Amino acid sequence: MKGANEMKKFSIVLSGIFLIFTVSGVANAALFDRGNGLIYDDVLDITWLQDANYASTSDYAVDGLMSWSVAMDWADQLVFEGFDDWRLPTTVDGTWAYGVTAGYNITTSEMGYMYYENLGTLGYNDIFINLQPFFYRSGTVNAQDETMSWIFDFGSGYQTTYKIDTELYAWAVRDGDVSAPVPEPATMLLFGSGLLGLAGFRKKIRK
Repeated sequence: MKGANEMKKFSIVLSGIFLIFTVSGVANAALFDRGNGLIYDDVLDITWLQDANYASTSDYAVDGLMSWSVAMDWADQLVFEGFDDWRLPTTVDGTWAYGVTAGYNITTSEMGYMYYENLGTLGYNDIFINLQPFFYRSGTVNAQDETMSWIFDFGSGYQTTYKIDTELYAWAVRDGDVSAPVPEPATMLLFGSGLLGLAGFRKKIRK
């Protein structure tokens, strides 16, 4: 009976440490500067160009404004830091529905998540450069009208669709990380301390 109680206590301690470690990981979810103009989002598991108007910086488009087809071609041919799998951001659903895919506070799109979850409602952050307070194109067309594509306004946080031949800004993104993430020292210390505690607890049970 005593052994069963000790094992139950051990299980509770293990669960508690796992919960602390998990919550700690969620709390630390953020943008990571990987250097060389690359920013990683560890929640969506995508990497953004640090320069949010690189089409202009690289002289591909004088002011960075492009139609949907030109922006798609730009992202498709882009090679940056050895990576050639860039694309435009996407939305989850290509069907226009206010409050679901259109409007304010839409975080289901990659740009919406960037604006509301990563940058805050101001739409700006020191980690990026050349982020324009205007509409940016996504790579997703409106499923109800293929002459329209989804766009996101980094000036107001509004998401909607607009004509694909209209020239707007574009921001390139790619799937995955560009380097293996390094665990934060504080998190690893917490985890290591928990493992040491568990080792001592198990020795006590054996005695």
